[in-house]
Parts: sequence; structure tokens; C-alpha cells
Amino acid sequence: MREYELVFIVHPDLDENATQEIVNRVTGWITDGGGKVEKVDPWGKRKLAYEIQKQKEGQYFLLQTQMEPSSIAELERNLRYLEPILRHLIIVVEQ
Repeated sequence: MREYELVFIVHPDLDENATQEIVNRVTGWITDGGGKVEKVDPWGKRKLAYEIQKQKEGQYFLLQTQMEPSSIAELERNLRYLEPILRHLIIVVEQ
């Protein structure tokens, strides 16, 4: 397994319960694919550099994970179709 960092931005108007449900769903996708979530770091609400879907702010989250490279495509597909997630980025952590 390789180490990855996943950063995603959630719609700013969601309440705390709905936001936590989104985070739980993303961590569930990672663990269902045979991966492991080492750390979930909520960065809070921040201003976006440019408008995304008519939003000027977003709730940022950083997940440090270990996953098989073959499960990345499925995770990205799921993230792309989850409406409250405005943007996401998966980065390989070099060792």
C-alpha cells in the first residue's frame, strides 16, 4: 500500500451533522477499498481563490490515508459524483 493525502472541499452551507456524514462516507469508501485512514484533519471554513458553483467559501478536510493504487480510480469517481464536494485532490506522499 502507498500513502496518500486527500484534500476535499465541502459545500459551506451544510450543517455539522451533514458535513460529518460526508466525511464518514469518504472514509468508508477508503476502508471498503482495502485502505486505511490514518488521520482526518478538518481545516475549517476558508475563502476560495475563485468561485466554485457560485460559492465563495468551502469547508476543507485533509485525510492522510494508505491505499492500493488500484483503488484510486474508484475513489475519485465516487468523489466526483458526490454533490456536496466542490473539489478534491489526491496526492502521493513520497517516502
